[in-house]
Amino acid sequence: MSEATDAIGADRALKARHRAMWAMGDYASVASHVIPRAGAELVGECGVRRGDRVLDVAAGAGNAAIPAALTGADVVASDLTPELLEVGRNMAGVRGARLEWREADAEHLPFADGEFDVVMSCFGVMFAPHHQTAADELVRVCRPGGTVGLANWTPQGFVGRMFATMKPYAPPAPPGAQPPPLWGEEEHVYGLLGDRVTDVEARRRTVRVDAFPQPGDFRTFFKACYGPTVAVYRSLGDDLDRAAALDRELDALAEENTRDGVMEWEYLLLTAHRTTPPTA
Repeated sequence: MSEATDAIGADRALKARHRAMWAMGDYASVASHVIPRAGAELVGECGVRRGDRVLDVAAGAGNAAIPAALTGADVVASDLTPELLEVGRNMAGVRGARLEWREADAEHLPFADGEFDVVMSCFGVMFAPHHQTAADELVRVCRPGGTVGLANWTPQGFVGRMFATMKPYAPPAPPGAQPPPLWGEEEHVYGLLGDRVTDVEARRRTVRVDAFPQPGDFRTFFKACYGPTVAVYRSLGDDLDRAAALDRELDALAEENTRDGVMEWEYLLLTAHRTTPPTA
């Protein structure tokens, strides 16, 4: 078997694990009950308008795609996990939003070069394991002069620190896979996009989270609903001592970051325009 064949097989296995991880729990509840306004804010920052052709990459259940569609834009919501897309279809129907739902890998988007006016991702593409490959796809499918818009958790913010807390309890990352919160570092994203974009604006924002008045409420909810957290606990199997230790660490993190029943979760909001090639 050739090295190329081995690499393809390994990538398929990795993506299958990612697909299964995000099918665990109930991510739609995280998006709708914990960070309900983040998607609409990204849509506004991208300047989405009626008639725009918009792609939401790693869209999940459509927390950004549905608000984009409600502007009158022509929207495609793509995600690796079909279970999330099905939830999104139902939510869109309830809200009266019309859009297309496509199962797709963020690192191998099934769309033409320059097909979209706006390419965005709200806490989604950051979980693609190979950052440069995913960034190349974001830029490729955006038309010259079009907008790329990203919302990603920062390493220093609450969610980034949650991933750091869970890391010692999780199985080792596959070779070549990069940590998701790196997408929350300005310099990292600048390097990924390079000179293919211009007019880059990056600002750190916070999401106000008031769904967890007691520190233990956060841990209980995320153990049940957030795929990466569910997966880490499942990987511990019957090791009750390690599970209890992780419980304590997550409770302590939540307590440290809760003031009067409210947490502020930091993320990086970045928008840019695809560079227009010089004319001959």
